Amino acid sequence: MTKTQEPAVLPDQPTRLETDGPNAVGRMLGLLGDEWTLLIVQQSLRGIRRYGQLMDALPISNSTLTSRLAMLTREGMLERHVYQDKPVRAEYRPTPRTRSLWPVLLAIWEWERHWVPDHAERLPSMHHDTCDADFAPVLGCRSCGRPVAAREIEAEWGPSGSWPRSVPEAATRRRSDAEAVGGQSGLFPDTMTIFGNRWSSALLGAAFRGLSRFHEFESALGAPPTLVAERLKAFVAIGVLEPVESLGRADWVQYRLTEKGRAFFPVVATSLHWAEQWFHAPEGPALLQTHRTCGQDYVPFFACDRCGEPLAAADISIVPAGTAATTPDEESR
Repeated sequence: MTKTQEPAVLPDQPTRLETDGPNAVGRMLGLLGDEWTLLIVQQSLRGIRRYGQLMDALPISNSTLTSRLAMLTREGMLERHVYQDKPVRAEYRPTPRTRSLWPVLLAIWEWERHWVPDHAERLPSMHHDTCDADFAPVLGCRSCGRPVAAREIEAEWGPSGSWPRSVPEAATRRRSDAEAVGGQSGLFPDTMTIFGNRWSSALLGAAFRGLSRFHEFESALGAPPTLVAERLKAFVAIGVLEPVESLGRADWVQYRLTEKGRAFFPVVATSLHWAEQWFHAPEGPALLQTHRTCGQDYVPFFACDRCGEPLAAADISIVPAGTAATTPDEESR
């Protein structure tokens, strides 16, 4: 006999947020701004869904995996399905919320493949079954179908938007270097520096919104100075921000996005779209984005660089070296 544990929210319906509480951006960063969440979601979409399989695939402790699986089930991102009663055995199946994260994971894969060459050979190839070619995703505007760069998007706060409401409430623990050695976490190392911590994600978002000085980051995010300094140092170390002295003020340093930093925009764009899709504040959206080229509301999508057709999860195969292709959401065997 099989049993299904119901989540605290409906996994195929948007979550209704509280008035004046964390907005869609804050809720998204609270969930995805945790490296374990990203890694568990990634493994789930690849068909690794049972507790033992996840323990084997990730450098994670029993207590951490148990807490993250409980949280993801509670948030409607995984469905706990008991397939054996004595002893109890369960698998955690991705829900529509998690399945719709595939553009975010695809954006991460492409950014790491292009900008972190030291480990690019470890990443699997992506194959577009529609045109039967290995491909790179191209970020575009769904309204006009044209490719999009970060500088072409105009963003402003929406009715529920503000810095305080966009920063997650709960703290997340960062994994130590010792825990990461030899594990699957090494698949996306630079992304984990940026996106695997909620303060990092918020700080990079602030950089895309035009903030550049230390006191601006500290004031907007409400973060402790030591934390802001540590995150800025980490971003400079991996090359997504560069410190530039202000003209005439040697004591003023601006932190500007590098080419590598700007190239992270597809991850930001797809994450924000996912947030607004699944978390609805009563006041309205947190962020309003417009594609300057066509003047329409910006909705991101990915096209194949080989054939130009829009990409869909069902048409993408993951091809690890020496193995047959599998779809990103192939059922576990």
